[in-house]
Amino acid sequence: MDKHVTANAADTSLTAEIVRRRTFAIISHPDAGKTTLTERILRAGGAIQMAGNVRAKGERRRTRSDWMGIERDRGISVVTSVMTFEYGGCIFNLLDTPGHEDFSEDTYRTLTAVDAAVMVIDAAKGIEARTRKLFEICRLRDIPIVTFINKMDRESQDPFALLDEISSSLALDTAPATWPVGRAAKFVGTYDLRSRELHVSEELDQSDPRMVQLSEDLELVEAALPEFDRESFNAGHLTPVFFGSAMKEIGVTDLLDALAAFGPPPRDQATETRNVRADEPALTALVFKIQANMDPNHRDRMAFARICSGRLQRGMRLKHVRIGKQFALHTPQFFFARDRQLAEEAFAGDVVGIPNHGTLRIGDTLTEGEDLRFTGVPYFAPEILRRVRLDDAMKAKKLRQALTELAEEGVVQLFRPQDGAPPIVGVVGTLQLDVLQARLKGEYGVAIGFESTPYNLARWVTGPREKLETFSMANRTAMADDIDGDPVFLASSAFMMRRTAEGNPDLAFHDIKQIGQEIG
Repeated sequence: MDKHVTANAADTSLTAEIVRRRTFAIISHPDAGKTTLTERILRAGGAIQMAGNVRAKGERRRTRSDWMGIERDRGISVVTSVMTFEYGGCIFNLLDTPGHEDFSEDTYRTLTAVDAAVMVIDAAKGIEARTRKLFEICRLRDIPIVTFINKMDRESQDPFALLDEISSSLALDTAPATWPVGRAAKFVGTYDLRSRELHVSEELDQSDPRMVQLSEDLELVEAALPEFDRESFNAGHLTPVFFGSAMKEIGVTDLLDALAAFGPPPRDQATETRNVRADEPALTALVFKIQANMDPNHRDRMAFARICSGRLQRGMRLKHVRIGKQFALHTPQFFFARDRQLAEEAFAGDVVGIPNHGTLRIGDTLTEGEDLRFTGVPYFAPEILRRVRLDDAMKAKKLRQALTELAEEGVVQLFRPQDGAPPIVGVVGTLQLDVLQARLKGEYGVAIGFESTPYNLARWVTGPREKLETFSMANRTAMADDIDGDPVFLASSAFMMRRTAEGNPDLAFHDIKQIGQEIG
């Protein structure tokens, strides 16, 4: 009887811990103010004392989530930072994604690890191309979206026009949760439509033009716009909309309070064989990101893992499903950008860092013994292919190791030509090449350049073994192996790719590869 009571108590405490997890990403077009909003959220959540302005010159005031040298130099986010903090009785895991489209693969993989997304929109520019693309990724995954319309303290579009643009261009119902009080330089705060409270930075008389405008707007809002519906939000059909200014810290606590109140708790995660529920007692975890050299003094490799079910306890031994071996969790860590602390325990929904020496890769699954593999973590065929030119031949071995590590981390894709020619790197955008060059020089002391290749397309090839071997022999100069040793065909143009596919009907050519799975 006692054992039964203890087991029930354990289940209850596990469920209670999981229900208070809020794991979300912030997505936006570059320059919509995402990094500034991240800062203000962390500050409002008590995680940092002083928020740094992205454009501040002094090193002391650099933003805490952008820690890599090239990010500080260019004022952009290029790696995904993970930050954990407590607010309003909830544990928040905030994943700050790269805004620049050259790093869309990293962003896509991060979105496999979240339960909700905050979409940041510039009040003057409205929906921009990059926002739309990220939104489509969220829609594919049915991720609920909370909208934050930023920069209301500047000249902006009419709030009704912005709501109309969201609903028409994204086919998403909008339910304003707050409404702006004042516009541009006269913007002083928000009105909460649910609690019917004013959150303003100065007292306003009822005769103030801003209050008169608010009163007129609210009549229209109530007549014309839908009320917030939790079911519709959870299904990804409706977005609650918040107005504010991250720079002036207006509207940030509105957003955090809402995420605590109705942000979705950890969701089910799909595997090849079944759906894993967050409240299952056995631990499962998905590695969605690898980051090397976070601490330049130690050549460390950190795997970021989303706990999908159960409870993690430091010291437990898990099954590394891809290689079929046991993996000991000696020092799992929580993150605050580059700062970290030991995680004695963590629950479904949490994101932890696991130090390792190349054992873990993106897409790996860890379990307490069950043979499961989480799905939905992709590699996309790169759009730019470049051959790597080594300036110092004595560093060939070091370059080989560095390229392997950075490819496992997802910085670039690495293709080793089967004819023994120098390695080829594949990227989505040229900024990734700059990052690769800067990191090879800064972290590994290897100077490289890039040379063009005769190839413009890369496709993974699958088919019967003999047919594949015959094809590889016949196209030896255009064949390469990726980081996992899977064969890749390199084509000079889309025309040549089509011609090759038509001439080899027994083979399949793929532009997406699910990490950790056979391509099919």
